Amino acid sequence: MLGDRWSLLILRDMMLRGARTYNELLACPERIATNILASRLRSLVENGIIVARPDPIDRRRQTYLLTAKGIDLAPVMAELVLWAARHERTGNQGLVRQLEQDKQRMIADVRQRWAAENAARSMHEPSRR
Repeated sequence: MLGDRWSLLILRDMMLRGARTYNELLACPERIATNILASRLRSLVENGIIVARPDPIDRRRQTYLLTAKGIDLAPVMAELVLWAARHERTGNQGLVRQLEQDKQRMIADVRQRWAAENAARSMHEPSRR
């Protein structure tokens, strides 16, 4: 489920960069191929890490959102970003500095943004009774 580089980068971009759409995820610095992005998004949805919802502005497009299962990976993602920065040259130096200064605060911010998005989304979605 999370055993490949691309799934982790998608989650990183959703959690830490706020990416929500296919095009935003496609624009990641690592330059993911379109077929791989589509495949990984499908897998993440099937495994309950993210959900796909129709975009509120253009119903033909999808918006991808983390589930509770997905947001629980925030501490893991923070550690992976820090590990990568220690062992490889990365283009995430601003993010790395933020994590090094106050990792717990950054994780709390990610969770808080997610909770706020969830609350806003549930107010706008019709009841599913």
